[in-house]
Amino acid sequence: MTTRVDPFIGTEPTALPPQTGLAATWWWPKPQIGNTHPGATYPLGMVSACAYSGAYPTGYGRYDLSLEGVPETIYDRSLASGFTHFQQSGTGAIRKYYNYFRVTPMTEPLDVLGRTWSLDDEDASPGYYAATLGNGIRAEITVGPKSAVHRYTFPKHASARVVIDFSLGGLAIPYGATVPLRAHLETVRPGVATGEIVAEGAPLAVHIECDTPQWRQLLWHDRRLMPGGTRLDFDHIRPTTLRPFGLMWAGPSEEGQVVEVRIGFSLRGVEQAEQNLRDDCGGGEGTFADRLAETERDWQSLLDEIDVDTASTERETVFSTALYHSFVKPSFALNESPFWPSDGPFVFDLSTMWDIYRTQLPLLTALRPDKAVELANALLTICEEEGNFPIGYRMAKGSDRFSRQGSALAHTFLADLCQLGLPGIDWDWALVHMADDLRRTYGEEFLLRGVAHPITHTLDLAFGYWCTARVAARVGDLQLVQQLERRAGQWKGAFDPETGLLVDSNFYEGSKHNYSFRILHDMAGRMQLSGGREGFVAQLDEFFGYGAPPVKQPGRSPGIDELAAGYALGRFEGLNNEPDMEAPWAYHYAGRPDRTAEIVHAVITQQYATGRGGLPGNDDSGGLSSWYVWASLGLFPVAGQASFLVNAPAFAESSLAVYGERFRITTTGFREPTHGGPVQYVQSAHLDGRPLARSWLSPSELMAAQELHLELGPEPSDWGTREQDLPTSFPAPASTPPTSPAPPPTVGGPPSAPTPGGPS
Repeated sequence: MTTRVDPFIGTEPTALPPQTGLAATWWWPKPQIGNTHPGATYPLGMVSACAYSGAYPTGYGRYDLSLEGVPETIYDRSLASGFTHFQQSGTGAIRKYYNYFRVTPMTEPLDVLGRTWSLDDEDASPGYYAATLGNGIRAEITVGPKSAVHRYTFPKHASARVVIDFSLGGLAIPYGATVPLRAHLETVRPGVATGEIVAEGAPLAVHIECDTPQWRQLLWHDRRLMPGGTRLDFDHIRPTTLRPFGLMWAGPSEEGQVVEVRIGFSLRGVEQAEQNLRDDCGGGEGTFADRLAETERDWQSLLDEIDVDTASTERETVFSTALYHSFVKPSFALNESPFWPSDGPFVFDLSTMWDIYRTQLPLLTALRPDKAVELANALLTICEEEGNFPIGYRMAKGSDRFSRQGSALAHTFLADLCQLGLPGIDWDWALVHMADDLRRTYGEEFLLRGVAHPITHTLDLAFGYWCTARVAARVGDLQLVQQLERRAGQWKGAFDPETGLLVDSNFYEGSKHNYSFRILHDMAGRMQLSGGREGFVAQLDEFFGYGAPPVKQPGRSPGIDELAAGYALGRFEGLNNEPDMEAPWAYHYAGRPDRTAEIVHAVITQQYATGRGGLPGNDDSGGLSSWYVWASLGLFPVAGQASFLVNAPAFAESSLAVYGERFRITTTGFREPTHGGPVQYVQSAHLDGRPLARSWLSPSELMAAQELHLELGPEPSDWGTREQDLPTSFPAPASTPPTSPAPPPTVGGPPSAPTPGGPS
C-alpha cells in the first residue's frame, strides 16, 4: 500500500469538510494541525531527514508555536534553508526539537548560509523526500535505520557547494534553538569527514562521505573558510557566544551534475557511525538508489501486514497514510545507548506514552511483536538505569517523563505482552521494576491517601497495580497478586458517587468528562457508580452530544474565556486529542455497541481526510493515526487487558497479520461509508463459522482463528447486548482497603481546570 501513502497529510492546519450530526457537537481544544512532516523515514528507524524552515514543531512547514486552536502562520509560502535530520512526528510541546546537521546545497557564497529559498515541486513517499530549492538545485533524500543519503542535482555554475552546519539545532522560533555544548569535526581524507556534537547531554556522532573528488574540502567557522585546517574542537559552547561552524565541499558544477552525500549516525562515537553507514549502505559511491530501494521494500513489507478492500482511492490513501504514520516512531537504536555501557535495546522518541499506549503500542505489538519485545526490554533497562519508567523519552540525557500526563503507562504495555505470552522478556526482572515504579512520584500519594491528584493518576495507578498483578500471576507469586489487586480496587476513590463522574481536580488537556469514561478493568463496578447500565449510557450520550446543538471550534489565539466555555461543555474531543480516545467503546460494556458504531462512523468519515489538512489534531507519534487504523478494521484493543472490542468495520473486507498469523475480517450487507451517510450496525458475528454473540475477542482467539465474519445492517440489533455477552470485567477482591475521601487539588488552577501543554 506504499503507493497510496501521502506523507504530506497532517502537515498543514486541519481542513476537513464541515461536520454534521454528532460530529458537529464535539469540541476541539488542542491545535488543529497534524504537526507531521513529509520527510524521508525508515520504519521505526533512528533517522529521518526533511527540508528545514525552522517552523514548529518538526522544523518543516510554515507555522508558529501552537498549543490551542488554529496555528499562526510565520511564512507565507513553503521555504527551506537546507535539509536536517531527526524530526519529531506529530508532537506538540516537547521542549527541544533536534534538526541536527543541516545540509545545504548552494550556488551562493558561504556568507548567505542560513537564508531560505522557496521550496518547489515537493514529492514524498515512504522512505523518500524530494524538492527543488529556489536556487535551482534538486534535492532527494532517503534514509536507512541509522543513516541518511542525500542526492543533489546542480545547474551549471562556477562555484557550487554542499555545506554541512554542525552547529544548528532546534527551531527558528523564540526559545526553540538547541545549541551543542561541545563539538569536534575533522577531515579524514578527500571526500570523508567525521565529527560529534553533544546536545542536551547526548553525544551524536557522524561519519560523512561526499563523492566530489574534484571539489575542495574545507572546514569553516563563523562563515569564514579555514584553508588547510583539518580539525575544529569546541570544548564548551555557550548560546551567547555560538558562532556557526561546519564543513563543505565546493567547486564548479556542470548542468545536471549529481552529488551524493552519505551520513552514518551513532550515539556511540564516529567509529560506530562509520560502521552504521557500512551496514546501511555498503561501501563506494552511488548508493542512493540501492538504499532507497531497500527502504521502500522494508516499508512495503510492513504496510502489507494489513490489506483493505475498497473502491475509494481517497479512503485507501487515508488508511495507508495512517498505517504509515503509526510506524514512524518510536526510534529504535539497538546497541546505541550513550547513557549506559552495555549493548542491547535502546529506544528514543517516546513522545509520549500517554499518546500511544492505547492504540499505537497495541498495533506495534500485533504487527511487529519482535519490536514490541525489544521496546519492552528497552523500557526495563531505562527503569533500571535511571530509576523510573519514562512517560516520555527522547534523545537527551534524562528522560522527559511528562509526569503530569500520566502514571504507570509502561505497566499497561508490559501487561499486554505478558498476557500474550511473548518470549524474550525476563518477567521476574520486570515484576521487580513494575512494583517499585508504582511507589514513585504520584504513587507515594496514592499509597498514603488512597488517591492521587491530578485525580486521573489515581485511575492510572490503580490500573498499574492491576497490570502488575497479571505479571505477578505469571511468575507464580499469588500472595503478591492479591495485594496488588486490592490496591487496584482503589480506582473508586477517584469518582464522586453522587455524580458518577470523577471528583474535581486538575485535568491535563481535558475536563473531568474527558477522563470519566475511560475503559477500566472493573467496568461493571464503574457503571454502578453512574446508576447502572442505563445511567451510564445516559451520561455517555450527553458526553457525545446526542441531542445537542453544533458547537463553534476555537479559532486563532483563543482566549481563556473561550477555552473555559468550551471545556465547560463536557464534550468529546473528537480525536483532536487523546484523553478520551477509547471512550466510544465504553458503550460496549453497557450492551450498546450500536452507539459505538454511530460515533466511530462519525469520526472515520468526518474527522480524517486526504490533503495536507487531513488530520483533526496533533498526530502525536501516531496516536491519532493508529486509532484510525484500529477503528477502520472494526477492532479496538483494550490496552493492558488483552482483549479486542468488535465493531462494524469501515471496509468490506480486510486482513491483518496478527502476531504473525493472517486474520481476515469479512462482511455481508456492507455499504461504503460516506460523510454524513448512514451508519452500519453489526447484526451477527461468526468466528471461523461459529456464532459469536460476544462483542469482544481475546488475543488467543485472534491467533487461532482465520476469519471474523460480520453481517451488517442499517438498524441496531440485539448483538452484544445481553449481560452474558458483555466484555469481561474484573472486580477487586472483597477485602479492598478503604480509600480516604479525595482531598482537593493542592497545585495548579481551580477545580476542573484543564492543564495545558505537552506533546498532544
